[in-house]
Amino acid sequence: MRLSLNQRTTANWTLPEAVAGCVAAGIGAIGLWREPVADVGLETAARMVRDAGLRVSSLCRGGFFTSGDNHADNVAALDEAAALGADVLVLVPGGLADRDIDGARQRVSDAVAALVEPARDRGVRLAIEPMHPIFAADRGVISTLAQAVDIAEAHPSDVVGVVVDTFHIWWEPGVLDQIARAGERILAYQVSDWITPLPADTLLSRGMIGDGHIDFARLTRAVAAAGYLGDVEVEIFNADVWAAPGEEVVATMARRYAELVEPHLTPCAPRSAAQATPPRHTRAG
Repeated sequence: MRLSLNQRTTANWTLPEAVAGCVAAGIGAIGLWREPVADVGLETAARMVRDAGLRVSSLCRGGFFTSGDNHADNVAALDEAAALGADVLVLVPGGLADRDIDGARQRVSDAVAALVEPARDRGVRLAIEPMHPIFAADRGVISTLAQAVDIAEAHPSDVVGVVVDTFHIWWEPGVLDQIARAGERILAYQVSDWITPLPADTLLSRGMIGDGHIDFARLTRAVAAAGYLGDVEVEIFNADVWAAPGEEVVATMARRYAELVEPHLTPCAPRSAAQATPPRHTRAG
């Protein structure tokens, strides 16, 4: 399977536990985060993942370009990605340092440009992640896939691309056209659901696949048609999911992926009426 466990989905697991959980569930890839990698040490983490036979689908995260000079930290993130065997570094743009959103977006563009050569030197690709507009103030002033592709297109496609994250872009008008436009620049495909009502902490509002409102068949077919052949990360920020036993979360995640995402990963996948509107599931899995 192309399924990858993003570490934030089982945030209560240490890196060794997440690696063991992937192996036990037959999941071949893991999306790593810098903090749990640092907890065990970079060399230990790289060896652990390699010995388990796992692919590293991405390293999260670099970015946060809008306040202060963090170029050195982003170069360090590139070094970490290379050491871990991750050829994709996810870039979270950063929010507002003041009220100048246009200026903030320009700082993101400039900072990405400054990372192109360091990324090329290390064989790591930069994946700009657009974020839903509710996060524009504190996390991501790049709010649409169209804006992310605009920035990426100024640079070689083998170095700079975008993240297609269903939670962040499902609502975007014309998103299918933007996915097609992104094409080979799609460097990561991340999936989670949009649930309502939103919790008080909107950062923790991502739901398990199938628990919310997103049409995964529609978006996955578009990503596949654009030529994406990489792993599919399930990345969920949700307090209830984090509180559940990791083994149960992974089992539910794998089952929902097989039902709602995997059948649509090839452009020629069947497009029946039932697939066009995937079933809703209860939180119980």
